[in-house]
Amino acid sequence: MQSWTEMFGVVETALPILFVVIVGILAATAAGGLLRAIENHRQPVLSVHSVIVGKRTEVSHRHDTDTSVNRSDTKYYMTFEVESGDRLEFAVSGVEYGQCAEGDEGKLTFQGRRYYGFERSVRTYRTELQEYRKFHSSG
Repeated sequence: MQSWTEMFGVVETALPILFVVIVGILAATAAGGLLRAIENHRQPVLSVHSVIVGKRTEVSHRHDTDTSVNRSDTKYYMTFEVESGDRLEFAVSGVEYGQCAEGDEGKLTFQGRRYYGFERSVRTYRTELQEYRKFHSSG
């Protein structure tokens, strides 16, 4: 068995190393976020015609065993296809997610990986609705 003094020696050595590792991880994470923000800021704000080709959610659950409280968070994502054929996925609000459907066309506004909004083309929807009504009323 080790004596108490030997165990304190291990702690005195390991604690500063652990501290440096944790500070390093925090610094790297902060630097990555800052670099992403700078890169987004350098990009032009673009508004392009696009189509929503996909929607998905990401749900995370947490359970606090001390208080028996369950919590869940939902993140919402939409994938847009622009005229060049490129696809871009952005995190969006739950309200915006619920108001859009796959196949909606409109104007996507973004800057780098930063999402600003999607304005649906009303004309496209009305045309499809008119065709639907015409097809089903002539039956």
